[in-house]
Amino acid sequence: MKLIQITVALTVELKPLRFGAPVTHVYNPLEYARAPHELYLKKFGQAPREFVLLGMNPGPFGMAQTGVPFGEVALVRDWLGIHAPVGKPAQENPQRPIEGFACPRSEVSGARLWGWARGRFGTPERFFARFFVVNYCPLVFMEAGGANRTPDKLPESERAPLLKACDKALRATVECLKPRLVIGVGEFARARAEEALVGLDVQIGKILHPSPASPAANRGWAQAAEKQLKELGISLDAGELK
Repeated sequence: MKLIQITVALTVELKPLRFGAPVTHVYNPLEYARAPHELYLKKFGQAPREFVLLGMNPGPFGMAQTGVPFGEVALVRDWLGIHAPVGKPAQENPQRPIEGFACPRSEVSGARLWGWARGRFGTPERFFARFFVVNYCPLVFMEAGGANRTPDKLPESERAPLLKACDKALRATVECLKPRLVIGVGEFARARAEEALVGLDVQIGKILHPSPASPAANRGWAQAAEKQLKELGISLDAGELK
């Protein structure tokens, strides 16, 4: 499958990269959570897809645990119907253990995004008929105490080779899925799409990121995101896209 080939190639390119303080641990769920990630791709990643929702990188209680973008455990298992063995990263931060589908913590961003999809579309099949969800960067960057460090906060010397590899993978993903619209979930993802997809016949837009760190998202993320989707020309009516 083409999407699996893309993620394998990305993992190979990212493996030699090194990151310094304050980052102490780097997780790549494409490696230790490969089984559920590939199940997600096989189950829902058939081309073409009209809309691609593009996240930044995994959250510690979402994709880091399940291998699925925005992958809040309960929704991945119970709504997407994905459950597979998850291993461990080579070096595990004791503040952020990988427990896979046994993780008791809920990822707020994932609960909001997939919870919206479930509420609006009812079944995964209806959502994935036209949408697909990917992350721009598969790596989780953590400080010693467990704090998450996003890719945009890395120093330029570390960020440049990371972005080069992730840009290449995103471009290949879009060439495979052939969407008419790539929607950055947050400004970072939108900006990377603008950079990586130059020359491709695809529109680029943005919706609010569902992070609990965003006051706007905390005031009602689903309503804000739907408004932005409509502004991008995507009409949602009774759970179906028009």
